[in-house]
Amino acid sequence: MSATLQTATADFLGAMRAKSPSTRATYGTGLRRFLAWRGTETLLAELDDGVLERFYLELVDEFGRERQATISTYLAAVRAFLRHCLRSGALDGVELERAVERLRAVRDKPGYRTPRVEDGLALIVDYVKNELLGLIADSASKDARLRVYRDRALLLLLFTTGMRRREAARLDRRDVDDGWAQQALITGKGDRERVVFFDDDTREAIRAYVKARHDAFAPLFIRHHGKPKHPGRAGELLRLSPQSIWKIVKTYAAAVGVPATTHDFRHLKATSLLNRGANLSEVQDILGHASPDTTKRIYAHYETAKLREAFDRYSPTVEEAAATARKGRPPTDRAHAR
Repeated sequence: MSATLQTATADFLGAMRAKSPSTRATYGTGLRRFLAWRGTETLLAELDDGVLERFYLELVDEFGRERQATISTYLAAVRAFLRHCLRSGALDGVELERAVERLRAVRDKPGYRTPRVEDGLALIVDYVKNELLGLIADSASKDARLRVYRDRALLLLLFTTGMRRREAARLDRRDVDDGWAQQALITGKGDRERVVFFDDDTREAIRAYVKARHDAFAPLFIRHHGKPKHPGRAGELLRLSPQSIWKIVKTYAAAVGVPATTHDFRHLKATSLLNRGANLSEVQDILGHASPDTTKRIYAHYETAKLREAFDRYSPTVEEAAATARKGRPPTDRAHAR
């Protein structure tokens, strides 16, 4: 007998206990909304290829076209749930690729605004970091597995560092000490050197990718399509090009339903730093801008927004200012004054 959605979602969330708390919380929120729509006693067997399309339209009706970031988050939770059910054999009435295609057709219609890139980039990286390895089929080739490990490390690196795609393409394994280094000295635009920093997740992903490769090639990110006939000296001919990195990002952005490019990661890094208290000169150094004017020209609107927030928060009204002025002053006989 087919399981109910309530039972199946509980099993799915239980299987996610190794994921980060934020990921589990996000999935839980999205699935609760999904259960409220379909009903807890709905059977898995009742789902079909139109489930994502109909759920999306339901969310648009509830939240409006402007809340695409929220809608994308809920949809990501349901897609992860469906993938889990398909892998476990509990669901056979849905072809996920067809369901996603039907969803994409609806979302591509004019009038439906896409989410802000800054809202959606985290969904792309969360998908690559927490779901991608679990989607590798047992029958997958070695090259397919290596591409997954590579792409996971690459997107985490772009998200964490805000590096340009050309800078990422130039990285060698020795630059990052095969994933053990906490920082690296790189040469960026205009042949300017700067230091980039790695977090623990990115370092772990790089180590896992390098370990899976079993080669001595120098480039950090390389192509994996069969045994190379002419890898070049130290594998240099296998090095991923900046255009290849751009295509990889576009591929995963499309999979999640968020339009994004490699450069969007730089904007996200800058705005996140500014919003959390970093000053413009620090952002300039982290991103490798030649001049503070470049940073100001691109991101000054975030500084303006913060100033406006301070203006609204701390500016008193006439009544508030008058009330403060009256404190401690003797009462005035206004009739006598007239």
